[in-house]
Order: sequence, then C-alpha cells, then structure tokens
Amino acid sequence: MEVAAAYPSFSLLHLRSRKSSTHSCLSRLCPYKGLGCSAYNQAVLRNPYSSAQNGFQCITRKRVGFSWPNFDLKLNRRCYDIKFSRNVVVRSQLAGTGTPDAAYPLSELKLGSKVRGICFYAVTAVVAIFLIVLMLVGHPFVLLLDRYRRKFHHFIAKLWATLTVSPFLKLEIEGLENLPSSDTPAVYVSNHQSFLDIYTLLTLGKSFKFISKTGIFLFPVIGWAMSMMGVIPLKRMDSRSQLECLKRCMELIKKGASVCFFPEGTRSKDGKLGAFKKGAFSVAAKTGVPVVPITLVGTGKIMPSGMEGMLNEGTIKVVIHKPIQGHDAGELCNEARNSIADALGLQS
Repeated sequence: MEVAAAYPSFSLLHLRSRKSSTHSCLSRLCPYKGLGCSAYNQAVLRNPYSSAQNGFQCITRKRVGFSWPNFDLKLNRRCYDIKFSRNVVVRSQLAGTGTPDAAYPLSELKLGSKVRGICFYAVTAVVAIFLIVLMLVGHPFVLLLDRYRRKFHHFIAKLWATLTVSPFLKLEIEGLENLPSSDTPAVYVSNHQSFLDIYTLLTLGKSFKFISKTGIFLFPVIGWAMSMMGVIPLKRMDSRSQLECLKRCMELIKKGASVCFFPEGTRSKDGKLGAFKKGAFSVAAKTGVPVVPITLVGTGKIMPSGMEGMLNEGTIKVVIHKPIQGHDAGELCNEARNSIADALGLQS
C-alpha cells in the first residue's frame, strides 16, 4: 500500500519523529474527517485497490519518518520548512493480485442474504435437535444389525438435509440412474465449492461415509450425529492420520460400505476446479470398487466459501456421472476429474 497524506492536496504524508514547532502543522494533516490520529507518531495509509478509494486507516507507530530530502511543506502561516534526512518508501507486495476474472463473483453483502442465512441455520438447528433423538434411540439397534453401512442413520441425515434445504433452495438432480445400488460399495468423488455441498450430497440418500476434520466432532448435536453415522475423522497435515484414514476407508469398503471424498482437499475460493489428490482413487484401485464422479453446480454462488453466514437465492444442480473402474489410480483420477470439469464447463 502506498503511503498517502490524509490532507486532500497531498499524495504522501511526511512525518518527523520529534516534538517541535512542526507539531501544530502535522496535527492538521492526520486528523482527517475525525480520524483522531496523533500528530507525530502515526502514519495514514491508503489502499488504492480498496473499493472505497478515499478510505483512510490510521496505524499507530512510534518514531517513523516518511519524506524526501529538501522538501518544503507550507501550510497556512504556522507551518515551517521541514527537512528530513531519511527516505522511507512503503509499497505493498500484494498490488495487482486481485482476481477480477474469477469463475464467479462473490455475492454482495445484502441484508436479504444475511436474513436468509440466519433462517437457514435456525431451521437446520431445530430439525437437528429433534432428529438426533431418533438417532440416539435407534443407535443400539444399528450397531447390532448394520454396524458398517448404518442405513437408518443415513436416512435420518437425508431427512435432515432435505428439510433444511428445500424451504430455501431448488435442487435439480441429473443422472440418478448412474447411482449404484444400496448394497454395492463404491467410492464417490465430488468437487467442493461450499458448505452446502454436504447438505446436497446427503439428499441423495446413499449410505456413504464422509471424511471430516477432527475438530468438527467437538460440536454438540452435529458432532454426535457424525460419530453415530460413522464419519471418518482426519487430522490435516498429519501423514499418520491420513494413512489411518485410507486404511479405514478400505476396511469399510470390504465390509460393504461406501465412502465419499472431496479430492480437491478443500473448498474452492473462486469456483475453479482444483487439482485432485489420488488418495480416493488409490482406495478404489486397491479394492476394485467403482468410482462415481459427482458434479455440484451452484453451491459456490449461493453460499461462497468464507461467507457461510449468507445464503443467496439460486438453484443447485447435481450431475451424477457414470461409474468408472480400473486398477490404476492415476487413470481413475484423470478420468473422474475430466468428467467433473466437463460438466462444470457446460454449466458456466
């Protein structure tokens, strides 16, 4: 960011760290429009890339000087010549790093979207509180009769997601005939744009196990439900945890359960499809089960990553691609990514 003067007629602020006759002069520069900055120990910075081009921010500093040599500054009659012996040039290294050509623009902060977001979370919380009781009651029977697939719990999760999403959003599903039967284990892979992706995939009603960060299990109600559903915990940046996670996935598949991965590893910030990691495809290649690619369209515009408190209007489209099989993880990864990328390209 370039150092700028708070006074409109100057482009840079010149300060000297001494208490002298220049104090009264500089005090006129800093408190612009009621900013209330100290005269000699603060610098005013202006960000030219900000949407508010005339916005100023005061940052407290001690004994900082910004000047050119032999520069005379005169203001009214009380200001005198100011000479400085040191030059300091401040410029941001982030200049020009914005992404105006992103795949989709982030939603504007609108009051309606914020209100919809509040209502969305209120509905999901109320529904979850009631449905968690059914899970708790049925959990002992699930452990006895269906320990690995846990279809009853996934039915409750589908009901929760449907009741939460349907009042606010329209959901379109294409390719339901490509879903394997409930008794056929598979590896499901999907692009990841938004917090809404979990809700959307749960509405499909398939008994697949998600992989989630361990910290999410600490949340009341939601964490309890995840534990009862058999969601697989993962510690990010921990290689041992990653290996244990993949082993757990293979064990579940051999027992007849399915697993669901977001092979990008994290949510996309700009809607563009990221590189796929090969963990999910290694599991499919080693166990011989099919990979089912799923494309989610629209979730990133409705609830952008980093703006989970908002819920814009829109339609979510789910495209279920034909299952693919093979014994080479690299080939499976490329084929699945191409299928998802093609569907995203057609929708853009």
